[in-house]
Amino acid sequence: MKQFKDRVAVITGAASGFGREFAYAGAKLGMKLVLADVQQDALATLEAELSGQGVAVLAVHCDVSKPEQVQALADATMARFAAVHLLFNNAGVGAGGLIWENSASDWDWVLGVNLFGVIHGVRIFTPLMLACAQDDPDYEGHIVNTASVAGLQNAPTMGIYNVSKHAVVSVTETLYQDLQLIEAPIGTSLLCPYFVPTGIHQSERNRPAAMQNEAAPTTSQRAAQAFSEKAVVSGKISAAQVAQLTFDAIREDRFYIYSDLEPLASVRKRMEDLVQQRNPYDPYEEVPHIKQLLQAKLKR
Repeated sequence: MKQFKDRVAVITGAASGFGREFAYAGAKLGMKLVLADVQQDALATLEAELSGQGVAVLAVHCDVSKPEQVQALADATMARFAAVHLLFNNAGVGAGGLIWENSASDWDWVLGVNLFGVIHGVRIFTPLMLACAQDDPDYEGHIVNTASVAGLQNAPTMGIYNVSKHAVVSVTETLYQDLQLIEAPIGTSLLCPYFVPTGIHQSERNRPAAMQNEAAPTTSQRAAQAFSEKAVVSGKISAAQVAQLTFDAIREDRFYIYSDLEPLASVRKRMEDLVQQRNPYDPYEEVPHIKQLLQAKLKR
């Protein structure tokens, strides 16, 4: 995708983190923006900010875990702009702890947003984009799904998040292959960020009341939350920089997007484990002090 001016971008999880930076980057390129989020106040603030700059903006309150709300988002987009060129399936939340200690509500919430949010976006918006391509011989489209380095390896106390992001990797690689198979003018990218200060460690603020846990967090869940907060906040690359990397990849029709190449060494070792039938590599092998800190917290 080379042309962005006056093209339509749909962004889920738009009110904060990567989503907000995708919106800023798209606005600078002269795009028309559809912003979707569950956090109504932050969404309204961003809409007002961009509208005040003369950007064509549509803001839609949307819980991506609910297919009817994603369908409503698509309907509103077509009613306002009559096209979709760029789709960011970006909304995401996090939860941690020893994998057997996570509740059914934990699984429903994280997989609902992180995985089914992407599934609903792909299922509902891809046909719209293909229809746009049929009507416009010069059409260029692109879909970006936000996964994580957690989708390429399996660190302890991150079970639900790991599962959700591994599944997003699979969905996105399959989407790429399917679009290639039919020779569609729609590119695909998989965003796999490492630790970036986005606010995802505070995602409990948007957890629906119906999915709240009655029991207090376990020791492992408290430890995982503390580790997540420290790691995310200490990230060395900003969400704005990741947004720029992402738009560069869209221009270059590049599939894999990484915010940091350092974790790829452990990803390589994981792939070697699979091929050589070795027991799984310890992702903390290179930073044993982190594992020791985590183990110490689990013993408290």
